[in-house]
Amino acid sequence: MKFNAVLDNLKTYEAGKPIELVVREYGIDAKDIIKLASNENPRGCSPLVQEAVCREASKMNLYPDDSMYELKEKLAKRFNVKDTNIAIGAGSDQIISFGVHAKANKNNKVLMAHTTFAMYEIYARQTGTTILKTKSDQHNLDEFLEIYNAHDDIAVIFLCLPNNPLGECLDRKDVYAFLDQIDSETLVIIDGAYQEYGAFKDKNKEIKPQDVIEKYPNVLYLGTFSKAYGLGGMRCGYGIAREEIIQPLLKLRAPFNITTLTLKAAIVALDDEKFVQNSLKENFEQMKLYEAFAQELGFDFIESFTNFITLSFDDSKNSSEISEKLLKKGIIIRNLGAYGMNAIRVTIGTPEQNARFMKEFKDIYLDNLVS
Repeated sequence: MKFNAVLDNLKTYEAGKPIELVVREYGIDAKDIIKLASNENPRGCSPLVQEAVCREASKMNLYPDDSMYELKEKLAKRFNVKDTNIAIGAGSDQIISFGVHAKANKNNKVLMAHTTFAMYEIYARQTGTTILKTKSDQHNLDEFLEIYNAHDDIAVIFLCLPNNPLGECLDRKDVYAFLDQIDSETLVIIDGAYQEYGAFKDKNKEIKPQDVIEKYPNVLYLGTFSKAYGLGGMRCGYGIAREEIIQPLLKLRAPFNITTLTLKAAIVALDDEKFVQNSLKENFEQMKLYEAFAQELGFDFIESFTNFITLSFDDSKNSSEISEKLLKKGIIIRNLGAYGMNAIRVTIGTPEQNARFMKEFKDIYLDNLVS
């Protein structure tokens, strides 16, 4: 059977290895495995959310409110925008898909950083568009502008702020200066999946959706409940933009694209800001331990504004071997070898998880067998 030719060279997104697979492959008891690969919030979600979902469980036979009125109303109040400025998706990934499929095609191009969220390229290639990337792994706006000015057919630009999988983040003033130079017909997607983390650590990194959509008619801001709110398993994200962007995107949305329980979880999650702030605070307290650990052992790290940290090595060590040896010890992290980097990405876990990672990693790192 023949399928669309664009699928021939399209890579499948590889999610972090699940605990269940490690149990099967390595025979390790599930209780002895820690997963620090997918940037889930190890602190879980608010107890208020857990209680609400349990109360709502009896309604699983019913479709959710497809208008998502209550959730949109709460998000609108949180970000000081209108509910008509908001689209809800099954994770912010779905809004990425809507944006790309609404603008990109075989006759134009999509621009992104060299090392960034893999789904940007995967969704873009589905449309047959041409992918353009900067030379630098991290976001370099001078390189973005150089490429942008060299082409008159760039339909979509992706800015991941803070960036996944590396963790760096641009200053707001630099982002706005960049946006000032982009034509209003080019859709700029600002992925703010980790914005709560970036803004908590440094207010200069904070991108406010209200400011963006008031000033820029071509910007789509993305947010999610998967990270700071601890609802990765519920799959709920959102896009915020002017109505002239949101309305076309909604034409790509299937009915009931999030579940009844997901909708309730997201609504209640917005009520417990204290939980989120405590989670952010502990995340960066623990991250300082990782930075000190890297300095102690003498390898590099990228300053992170997220809930993970990228650790990079010189040629005497190999990230793939380190990752495999950690896996055999029941510790799942993300090897960045697939991005052409000799580095690993580690989710900032609980204090107990982090202590175990550092102990096992140190033994492996200092082992002369790693080369």
